[in-house]
Amino acid sequence: MAKLLSDAVPPAAISYLTGELIDDHHSLLRHIETHLSEAPQGRCNYLIVDEVTYIRDWDMGAKYGADAGMLEDTVLVVTGSDLSFMQEARMRFPGRRGGAAVSDFHLHPLSFREFVALEGNVVDVESYLREPSAMPDETVDFIYDAFDRYLLHGGYLTAINDLAAHGAIGQSVLATYSDWIRGDVLKRGKQEAYLREVLSAIVSRYTSQVTWNGLAQDLSIDHPRTVADYVELLERMDAVAVLPAIREDKLGPAPKKAKKLTFCDPFILHAVRAWLEPRSDPYNDQILPLSRDPVWSSQMVEACVTNHFRRFFPTYYIKAQGEVDIAYVRDGRFWPVEIKWTNQLRPKSLKQIARYGNGEIWSKSRHMGEIDGVKVLPLPIELLRVGRGDYGAA
Repeated sequence: MAKLLSDAVPPAAISYLTGELIDDHHSLLRHIETHLSEAPQGRCNYLIVDEVTYIRDWDMGAKYGADAGMLEDTVLVVTGSDLSFMQEARMRFPGRRGGAAVSDFHLHPLSFREFVALEGNVVDVESYLREPSAMPDETVDFIYDAFDRYLLHGGYLTAINDLAAHGAIGQSVLATYSDWIRGDVLKRGKQEAYLREVLSAIVSRYTSQVTWNGLAQDLSIDHPRTVADYVELLERMDAVAVLPAIREDKLGPAPKKAKKLTFCDPFILHAVRAWLEPRSDPYNDQILPLSRDPVWSSQMVEACVTNHFRRFFPTYYIKAQGEVDIAYVRDGRFWPVEIKWTNQLRPKSLKQIARYGNGEIWSKSRHMGEIDGVKVLPLPIELLRVGRGDYGAA
């Protein structure tokens, strides 16, 4: 809306509605008619419906409006937090989605690169990303400090602002996001007790290999399919990420192999843990110790990097004689990346990545190097490069 106003679109041509206050498609149509009757005539108008999935049969209302010619000169933008719900509904609009080359947008939390840009330092950093070895020490220090903060607040602006203002993230901010997850799951007829068990299982097995059968055996949920249903719903909400093993000959998922489960953003992990293990203090004391724990910090970093790759490439992990954390597909082949957020690299733990001629190790080290013929790269600097449009280009 700010962009439209800056482009001299009259305020009367822009309307914003929240689906949380609209019951069904009949009410939606009445709102559309009111907007159009009050909007300027003879020009393009804009109608934004936020959280459209709260509106019962909203797609029927939108389809009727399009078929009746009500939206002839109107851009209708709808948003929702359940990806599959939106995908299913949009299939009912063939030929009714205008002439734009792109009409679907997937809005992620800020990437690490976008967070650095938000702080206003990306221009200085940008000049060194093609030649990281020439990066000054103070710039490297800034990037590593920014990455430490990113592991606390992730890409969510409310958490970013709270940490900047108070040096900690408040329980109320954490609760906002755990309440979103609980609310969206419960309104789809799921049970809160089962949700708590599934989330607890994801936390306790973070970045580990799991199967639906294995998870179900450890929970009170009787059937593996029920566990899978809850995880799939959380995945559609962009709360949970499911990482399959790669089938190397097909460059696709190996469906019979175990999967890895993580949260899509570091802050979602913190919000879920705050719900599972509530504290009484207004500013949570769980997050900072977690980020400094060697095991947990390593798991958080692995999940963070994996989910950055998932935004841009088909992404898997390698399960062979050994394991490799990431295998992303580009240019008709897969590229292995091993994440080692530790102070020491032991050759014994790098045997599998050393089997691939194009493998890389992303490490805590602030300098580029090599071990057993495998490139060792500074992880936060490489993570900035993933967000570049030319990442991976020859």
